[in-house]
Amino acid sequence: MDNTSGVGVLDKAAAVLGALEAGPATLAQLVSATGLARPTVHRLAVALEHHRLVGRDTQGRFVLGPRLSELASAAGEDRLLAASGPVLAALRDHSGESAQLFRRQADQRVCVAAAERPMGLRDSIPVGAVLPMTAGSAAQVLLAWEEPERMHRGLIGAKFTATMLAAVRRHGWAQSVAEREPGAASVSAPVRGAGGRVVAAVSISGPVERISRQPGHLHAAAVVAAANRLTEVLRKAEEAHR
Repeated sequence: MDNTSGVGVLDKAAAVLGALEAGPATLAQLVSATGLARPTVHRLAVALEHHRLVGRDTQGRFVLGPRLSELASAAGEDRLLAASGPVLAALRDHSGESAQLFRRQADQRVCVAAAERPMGLRDSIPVGAVLPMTAGSAAQVLLAWEEPERMHRGLIGAKFTATMLAAVRRHGWAQSVAEREPGAASVSAPVRGAGGRVVAAVSISGPVERISRQPGHLHAAAVVAAANRLTEVLRKAEEAHR
């Protein structure tokens, strides 16, 4: 299939964005992935960064920028976000705890949807909150199924280990207790998109005193079921576009 549009600069910009779909990349890696000249790639990446279509991670590598998510949401194409509201609300009502949906963005994770516990002691994580990929059950889930090289890079400075991530893959869910914040606990499970790739994590969180020091025993089944419902939404959307 011919991927050229006849508008050279757009084709080259699309090639840069396409290369970043695989994850963070240095300028040299973008040059290698696109086959374009180094000055051209640099000029395009900086221009795309100006328009927030490209960003930088904490290591200075290029990553897909926040404007892409904003455009998708504005166009009504983000089926995951559209479906997450009632699923998170049902999970909150079933568990009695606040529920969230996280997506990975470079070396961080972002809360893109939430259903808050209406009263009592909460572990409030507002929509838009940016949290580290080095602690918490959602971070474990978002990292556990990554390619080995990227997974091991993500373990640098993390409060969990490769052995713990292996257990996450085996069980299909993760739990954390006082990992991200003292007194807080959480349970998370993966949402999968095309090809089974993990694209998000569904979580519940609350104080250890209420959610216990083994929150997975209480809530893993419900969290996994909610994540599976969102995975099914994405599967049907993919089939509809074939």
